Amino acid sequence: MKIAIVTDAWLPQVNGVVTTLLELQEGLWARGHEVLVIEPSAFKRIPCPGYREIELAWRPARAVAGMLDSHRLDAIHIATEGPLGSAARAWCLRRGFAFTTAFHTRFPDILAKALHIPERWGYAWFKRFHAPSSGVMVPTEGMLHILRGHGFANLRAWSHGVDLRLFEPQPSVDLGLPRPVFLFVGRVSYEKNLEAFLKLDLPGSKLVYGVGPLLERLRRRYPQVHWRGVVPRTELVRVYSSADVFVFPSRSETFGLVMLEAMACGTPVAAFPVPGPLDVVGTSDGGVLADDLREAALKALTVSRERARARALQFDWRPVCDQFVSHLVPVNSERAASVTKASPNLHKLGA
Repeated sequence: MKIAIVTDAWLPQVNGVVTTLLELQEGLWARGHEVLVIEPSAFKRIPCPGYREIELAWRPARAVAGMLDSHRLDAIHIATEGPLGSAARAWCLRRGFAFTTAFHTRFPDILAKALHIPERWGYAWFKRFHAPSSGVMVPTEGMLHILRGHGFANLRAWSHGVDLRLFEPQPSVDLGLPRPVFLFVGRVSYEKNLEAFLKLDLPGSKLVYGVGPLLERLRRRYPQVHWRGVVPRTELVRVYSSADVFVFPSRSETFGLVMLEAMACGTPVAAFPVPGPLDVVGTSDGGVLADDLREAALKALTVSRERARARALQFDWRPVCDQFVSHLVPVNSERAASVTKASPNLHKLGA
């Protein structure tokens, strides 16, 4: 098949969405599919408000239409709800083409925390964005339940995976910090609830890898924390392997890929029992989930590194890629015409 993937999240951005799409692209290539990726580097870009390290395409509708028009596509997948995703959505609806979408990020929760926009407003907008999709791919059961509660339709379970060839334990790695080492890797931003980790009274060292809009503020507030910025993914293997516990304080994740990466390197996870951690760590003994994050972090010190790795082995990328392909729809699917006919003004959203 010739598959178009349209995404506002791509390199050089560093986040779980980009990692997932890169792994997906490799998996599709390995299965003989041709993949057209429409991503921000080909467009004039502006900084994303509140996340200046992320650049968004500026007024890309005409260029996106030209790219899609120039290929004979079998399936179109819109991975994000930004300018590129909106432009591709509008193009599909004008032509009566079917497409699938994905719900990777809980933007309504982020907007509520960062800009104090009511969550219900955000979910209403995203519900409208995804309404004409022939299948909204969602990575966890917890997120499926949340979206159903907000009235989303055509939801499809699509789990994520981890590169088990790259992320594997490296024994005897030591970064020279007092032990135990409690690690966080991810964006230093509103939705990560990072202060729930930073303020904990824990022995040893707290180590944070990542950048984001709250970095300077939190560095000043917590000077005892070891702040290390961003490193290549290959270096992250050493970082994960060197830690005693990976602490994941977010309460607003759709998945939480970094938890899988940590467990694949043998590092147990401590997190809240909320969607994301409940799906990735669950009731396994690869980590500890508790409403008291300090209690979870201390208990996780007793978790076997072998058991953490064993949990990650359940998230191999091969079946994840096959599941993605099974959810795709032909561009000439009858559903596209029926949705457009029922809601003729849907294409105006984000056009």
